[in-house]
Amino acid sequence: MKKSKGISTETLYKIFIYVALITLAVTIIVPVVWVFLASIKENQEFYGNPWTLPSGINLQNFIEAFNEARMGDYLLNSVIVTSLALLFLLVLALPAAYVLSRFEFKGSKWLNSFVKAGLFINVSYITVPIFLMLLGWDQSLRTVFADGFFLNNLVILALIYAVTALPFTIFLLSSYFETLPSDFEEAANIDGAGYYRTMFSIMLPMAKPSIIIVVLFNFLLFWNEYILALTLIPGDQKTLPVGLLNLLAAERAAVNYGPMYAGMVIVMLPTLILYIIVQKRLTQGMTVGGVKG
Repeated sequence: MKKSKGISTETLYKIFIYVALITLAVTIIVPVVWVFLASIKENQEFYGNPWTLPSGINLQNFIEAFNEARMGDYLLNSVIVTSLALLFLLVLALPAAYVLSRFEFKGSKWLNSFVKAGLFINVSYITVPIFLMLLGWDQSLRTVFADGFFLNNLVILALIYAVTALPFTIFLLSSYFETLPSDFEEAANIDGAGYYRTMFSIMLPMAKPSIIIVVLFNFLLFWNEYILALTLIPGDQKTLPVGLLNLLAAERAAVNYGPMYAGMVIVMLPTLILYIIVQKRLTQGMTVGGVKG
C-alpha cells in the first residue's frame, strides 16, 4: 500500500499567512464599507437589519453634515492645518536630516542622540505644558495688545504639529540618507556644486521615496490628531476630528444616524484617496534603499 505524503511545513506556513492576511483585510474593509453604506441610508433604515443595503442614495445626510454641523468649515480648517504642518515639517526636517546623516561636526553625535530621545516623548504627555506655555504668552501679549495670538490660531497649531513630529521624521529621513552613496556628492563637488545645490538638486530627489513615506505618515497623524486640536483651539475654528466628535454627540442625542456616518466618511475619504494615489510609491519607498556602488 502506498503511503500518502503529508502537508509540508512550508505549505502550512503559506496557508497560515494567507488566512491571516485575508482575515486582516476583511476586518479592515468590512467596517469601512459599512460606514460608507450607512452614510447614504435614510434614518428609518437603521432600525431594521444593520446589514441591509440602502434602498437608495440619500445625499441629504452629507448636506446636513456640511451645513448644519459645519463639517465643511472643519474640513477647510483641517486642510489648512495639515498642509501648513507638512510644509513646516519638510522645511525643518529635510535640511536637519541631511546634515545630521552626511556630516560630522562638533556636537553632531549629541544632536543625533537628542533627536532619537524625542522618539520616546508622547505628544499627549506634553499637551498641558504646551497649552500653559501658549496661554502665558497670550496673557503677556494682552498687556500690550487687545487680543492674544498663540491660542485659537491654526498656524500655531500647524507649527506645533510640525515640531512634535520632527524627531520621528528626522530619524526616518536620516536613516534613508545614510544608505545613499557618497559618489554623487563627490561628483557634484567636482562639478563645482556647493552644499545647498548638492542637497536640493541631487540628494533630495534621490530621497523622494522616503519623503513620500514621511508625507503620508505625517498626513495621517496630523489629519486625525485630536488632543492638541481640542486643547489649543477652544474656539469655533475646530478641525475635523473635534468637529466629528461634536457631530456624533449631537446626532446620537437626536437619534439621527445618517449625518453621523456622513461625517465619518468626510473624515476618512481624504486619507483613502491619498493612500490610493501614493500606494505604489509608498511600497517602493519601504523596499528600496540606496543604490549600491
